[in-house]
Amino acid sequence: MNIQRPRQPHYERARVLEIVKPFYKKPAFNAPCMEAQLTKETRKVDNPYEAIVAREARNWFEQSRLVAFLHVNSIRQEDMFKVQVALHRHQVTVKVYGKSIMQKAVEGTKFEPILPLFEAKTALVFGPEERKINQLLSVLKKTPQLVLLAGIVEGRLLSKQELMAYASMPDLTTVRAQFAAVLESAGGKIVSDLQCHQQQLVNLLDAHARGNDAEQAETANGKVADS
Repeated sequence: MNIQRPRQPHYERARVLEIVKPFYKKPAFNAPCMEAQLTKETRKVDNPYEAIVAREARNWFEQSRLVAFLHVNSIRQEDMFKVQVALHRHQVTVKVYGKSIMQKAVEGTKFEPILPLFEAKTALVFGPEERKINQLLSVLKKTPQLVLLAGIVEGRLLSKQELMAYASMPDLTTVRAQFAAVLESAGGKIVSDLQCHQQQLVNLLDAHARGNDAEQAETANGKVADS
């Protein structure tokens, strides 16, 4: 018997062997991982507590006029607590939610585009006023473990550079006062321009009247001297 070159079986036997040859299905790519994921999804059960926390997160988004997103690097809990205390003094709240909770909170709302920011650990900062961004930037300068990613101000999603530019702008009250001063100065200039010709005419008439009075006085004095 030659093992390297075995003899071909008989024709009938070869047909039988071909028919009874077992057929194995080719496994899909990463089949164990896919099966584990499918099993996990089928066993997934909605957690009522997550629904409550998601509702709370949505309320924070809807009621806050300033929302900032911070990427959280490796940081001690003690340092994180100091940041929370420093921001709490300015009436700014720090929250940390998981991706599943944020997906339930913002899915189907105008805040849904922020979901890609939660692929990693991300902290949320909620403020009652837009101008709280100055206090937030001041605290973040002392905490390099927290990186500002983006923010929502006046209903618009802004990048880090846009937030810093917004912080450098004066507040709305100051801008209104400056605008009112410009309007007042422009109005005063218009009034002065309109009254300029009238005032010149009054001055000329006044000077002319004074000249006539002086001539009449000189004439009267001359007549008295002649008499």
